[in-house]
Amino acid sequence: MTEARRIIAHLRSLRDERNIAGQRRYGIAPKTEQLGIPAPVLRAIAKEHRRNHALALELWASGVHDARVLAALIDDPKQVTRTQMERWTRDCDNWAVTDACCCVLFDRTPFAIEKAQAWSARKAEFVKRCGFVLMAGLAVHRKELPDDLFLEFLPVIRREATDERNFVKKAANWALRQIGKRSPRLRRAAIAEAKRILKIDAKGARWIARDALRELQQR
Repeated sequence: MTEARRIIAHLRSLRDERNIAGQRRYGIAPKTEQLGIPAPVLRAIAKEHRRNHALALELWASGVHDARVLAALIDDPKQVTRTQMERWTRDCDNWAVTDACCCVLFDRTPFAIEKAQAWSARKAEFVKRCGFVLMAGLAVHRKELPDDLFLEFLPVIRREATDERNFVKKAANWALRQIGKRSPRLRRAAIAEAKRILKIDAKGARWIARDALRELQQR
C-alpha cells in the first residue's frame, strides 16, 4: 500500500457523518467524497508530511475532499507549477478547499501575483474566489512584497464588486480588508477604494464596502 493510500484509508476510518452535516451547513459541500475530518486533525497529519510534493499530488488525485485539503497543507510551494495551480483551481468546488489551496500554498509560489490577477477575472465562482483569496493570502503572508503591488489589486476588487455570488463577494471583501491592514498607506488606500465601491448601485458592492469600512476605520 502506498503512503497516499494508507493516509486515505486512515481518513476514511475517521469519517464522521455529524461533522459532514455540520460542514455542509457552513457551505462546505463538495461534489466529491466528503469525510468530515476536522481541520485540526488534518493539520496534525500534515505535520508528518511537510513539503512532500509527490504525496500531495497523489492525495489530490484521489478526489476525496479531505485528502485534497490535506494535499494543500503538505505540498511544497517551490515545486508547484502553473499547470498544477490551474488544474487544482478548476477542481475547487467549495470554499474550504479553495482557501486551503490559495491561503496556505499558492500564495507562497512565484506565480501567485499573476494568478490573482487572472483568476479574479474568470467567470467560475470558485476560480474567481481563488483570485481574491490569493490577494488576501499575499497581503498576510508575503511581507517582502511592496505596497505598490497591493495598490494594483484595489481597482480589481472594485471591478468585480458587482458579482453577487456569496463566495465571490466574501472573498473580495476579505482581500480588501487584508490589504488595508497591511500598512498605514494601504489602509488609507483601501478605505478610499471602499468608499468608491460604496457608490456602486449593487447590493453586493455595498456590503463589501460597508463591512470593510467598519473594520478599517476602527484601526
